[in-house]
Amino acid sequence: MTQISSPHTADRKNTHLDLAKASQPLFDHPLDSVNLPYCALPECDLNKISLTTEFFGTELTAPLMITGMTGGTERAMAMNRVLADTAQKKKIALGLGSQRASLESGQSQAELRRLAPDAVLIGNLGGAQLAGKDGLKLARAAIEDIEADALAVHFNPLQEAIQPEGDHDWRGVLAAIETAVSKLNCPVLVKEVGAGLSGDVVRRLAAIGVRHIDVAARGGTNWAEIELKRRPAADRVHYAPFLSCGLMLPDAIMQARAVSDNLCIIASGGVRHGLDAAKCLWLGANLVGMAGQILRAAEDDSGQLHPVRLNDMLDNVQRQLQLSLFLAGQTSLKSFKKP
Repeated sequence: MTQISSPHTADRKNTHLDLAKASQPLFDHPLDSVNLPYCALPECDLNKISLTTEFFGTELTAPLMITGMTGGTERAMAMNRVLADTAQKKKIALGLGSQRASLESGQSQAELRRLAPDAVLIGNLGGAQLAGKDGLKLARAAIEDIEADALAVHFNPLQEAIQPEGDHDWRGVLAAIETAVSKLNCPVLVKEVGAGLSGDVVRRLAAIGVRHIDVAARGGTNWAEIELKRRPAADRVHYAPFLSCGLMLPDAIMQARAVSDNLCIIASGGVRHGLDAAKCLWLGANLVGMAGQILRAAEDDSGQLHPVRLNDMLDNVQRQLQLSLFLAGQTSLKSFKKP
């Protein structure tokens, strides 16, 4: 039987999961300063407020996406099975964690498409990997393996710089994405992993044809901090000043939206509940991504998976979203935007 990944890679991926699950959003959360409009005379029925959203040609029951967390180990595959089943049942989108480890070891994740035949599934590769030798071939393999509706290319230069095994050569990434946009048989989505995409970067991506952006800003899981914890104590002083690099989520959403009204913007980076999600949509996002809260709902401290608990958590997020629109006097997402 093919091994999913090397023992060293598996240890790193599992450590990532443990540290991400323990990571908590900022105490002074940036979304707490955002105030939604309040209407004391809503003139609408709370139970009839629609959250339906179209994403990559599929109608979602709510503008929600489980964003990429992990891949390449037995534990990650078990987690992704639960996530795929949940995405199918809840009719929301699912982004996988990086597929590189599983692809390079010859381990297919095609099972996820069988579990979620109607869900929006989004593959995932790193920008540095796409720009490397055979990057386009790797991208095609990622798409074909899960019959992906789109391929996410993640940017994580801060994390990679701190990670002991990280990729430090980021030359040619923009050109590789431009090639991927023109040659792949599905859309390309570009995302950060927790430090945010600035308006300038979004503008450069839009100029080469990227239409789907996950700003993935500060406020949630801090992957730079996670990598710092994996380094020897003697190395940490060198990197510690950089942990606060990046954009906060409200700024990242507004900067991206200012680039173009035609972009599909996914907001992620510390979304805790449905009210946070509503604030992101009001600021200009089309969808909202969640990862840390999903992970903590789906897996307990002993590693036991809890699909029912995850389902209940997502139900609550949707109800909170509906309540947010109701209290603003809006019956659908179309008009729920910051003036």
